[in-house]
Amino acid sequence: MSKSLTYADAGVDIEKANELVKSIKKIAKQTTRSGVMGEIGGFGGLFSPNLSNIKDPVLVSSTDGVGTKLKIAFMMDKHDTVGIDLVAMCINDIVVQGAKPLFFLDYLSMGVLKNNTAVEVIKGIAEGCKEAGCALIGGETAEMPGMYNPGEYDLAGFVVGLVDNSKIVDGSEIRVGHKLIGIASSGLHSNGYSLARKICFETLGLKVDSHVPELGKTIGEELLIPTKIYSEMVQRVIKDLPVYGLAHITGGGISENIIRVIPKACQVVINKGSWDVPPIFSFLQKGGRVSDAEMLRTFNNGIGMIAVVPEEFVQDVMERLTVMNEKTFAIGEIVERKTSSTQIKWVK
Repeated sequence: MSKSLTYADAGVDIEKANELVKSIKKIAKQTTRSGVMGEIGGFGGLFSPNLSNIKDPVLVSSTDGVGTKLKIAFMMDKHDTVGIDLVAMCINDIVVQGAKPLFFLDYLSMGVLKNNTAVEVIKGIAEGCKEAGCALIGGETAEMPGMYNPGEYDLAGFVVGLVDNSKIVDGSEIRVGHKLIGIASSGLHSNGYSLARKICFETLGLKVDSHVPELGKTIGEELLIPTKIYSEMVQRVIKDLPVYGLAHITGGGISENIIRVIPKACQVVINKGSWDVPPIFSFLQKGGRVSDAEMLRTFNNGIGMIAVVPEEFVQDVMERLTVMNEKTFAIGEIVERKTSSTQIKWVK
């Protein structure tokens, strides 16, 4: 062999990665908030939390990805929104416990590093962090030849938040008679995409640029609508009003997520038809001939977050959210659970 091999010969371009880090530093600075120490580029991200107003601080963390929604981004070659999805999926999981997000880290892995694509992804992450009020303080960008199909990548994230122990929302105070308020989703969010893709691109034979009249846009545009981030609105509500339970309606749909915060002695009664279901869900149900039960345990069906509140505060909570331009619906209540009954009951 006449040539001395390099890492670049194996498909890893260190110089290109260094250039990307420079771009990421500029993007991350846009998310700086109090507590951030240093800048991206060190071995670890530094954050010094202000605990002066918290008697018994508890850290709350979550990690998640975007799932096969990434496939839609690949098909459309549009990468500036999946970062928002990544932030949303992590942060919405700690918001339900009353935590305020502090900082976020991401992991982006590509077969061949494409700086333009990576920058678009990171811009989306920064946009999500700004919306959530947390800082992007670090992450990892890996180039791994042979691991992914050309033009594809994987994405994961990690968030840490803070809550006072006495203010943790854990469902322990939920009682019979409390009511359920559904807060609207922005669309599919980032769940159920394996089924959605099968229906759209296999069963119906659509392309990402196929215009769907009932949606008013192409199917690709609809499927890439970013996941809603609920942190700011939830923090504003729980600051002044009693919210005893919160459920992020993610994988498993309403059926499997609401029962995660309900005491075993209680049953959730949810009224079908009590909220506006966005057209994408009926489109998918009809196109795939999906049963009602399967829809309810796969998709959010228009409800991205559920709050459990005392009956006398329902109007106040809904009005507070309406002022923040959020659509809300009274969707059900908590009743006593009989020994042989399931924990969730759907009624018309």
